Amino acid sequence: MSKALVRRETIAGYAFMLPSLIFFFGFVIYPMVQCVITSFFDSTMNREDIFIGFGNYIELFQDKVFLGALRNTVIIVVVSVPVVCVFSLWVSSVIHNLSGPLCSIFRCIFYLPVVTGSVAVTVVWKWMFNNYYGIFNYVGKATGLIDQNINWLGDERYALGCIILILLTTSVGQPIVLYVSALNNVDQSLVEAAEVDGATKLQCFWKIKWQQIKPTTLYILVITTINSFQCFALIQLLTSGGPNHSTDTIMYYIYHTAFKLYRYGYGNAMGVVLAIAIAILSGIQFKVAQSD
Repeated sequence: MSKALVRRETIAGYAFMLPSLIFFFGFVIYPMVQCVITSFFDSTMNREDIFIGFGNYIELFQDKVFLGALRNTVIIVVVSVPVVCVFSLWVSSVIHNLSGPLCSIFRCIFYLPVVTGSVAVTVVWKWMFNNYYGIFNYVGKATGLIDQNINWLGDERYALGCIILILLTTSVGQPIVLYVSALNNVDQSLVEAAEVDGATKLQCFWKIKWQQIKPTTLYILVITTINSFQCFALIQLLTSGGPNHSTDTIMYYIYHTAFKLYRYGYGNAMGVVLAIAIAILSGIQFKVAQSD
């Protein structure tokens, strides 16, 4: 292939990429850079930004509300990520051997909350948790589990747990679909050979299937971790961080600080801390996966 032809093909390739590159740099890279820069300023509305260095970051780790939001976010991640991965793998292991139509039905059922609008899903859960006519209070009193109605979303003891429960139900759809596809792509000849040699189902899964679905597991771990760190819509629609900041997350506190208090620099500092935390945790997950 001549150099002129290679050059023309290269130019044509970059020309096709140009619209996406403009969008990527204009709406992803540039805002990220501006976020980092603004985090070193006391930036708010109707006045010029004032450079304060690491002042926002120092204030951040002295802010009890932020530390509480950080604690809640870590709890959500620590609980939801392993539960989503284990439950998704268990369900996928059960349904991937079913007949084609039946497996598709189950995948649709579990994936439905993912494609349903978050507002619609949240409205349904809000009705179920209602402290006057919600289904949980009705079933609890009918079965004798509770004596009186519980204000699930208005009580500090239960609010965060309710948020985690809703997050779990809306997070398992995609992992189940991915795991079913991964399990269907496992080399069945290896499984059959192991079974002939006397391997149990557990041994076949751990020694053969698990080794072949590790890349899918790593992807699910990373994506679920990022989504858990970025939990916002449920908080905004259900509790607005209450009661008494008991359901604040970093993402919601960023929104509250930047768009309600108009402290853009302080909010951007939180965003930088959140991005660093996600990057570190994702890096650890990649390292652990590679070491295996």
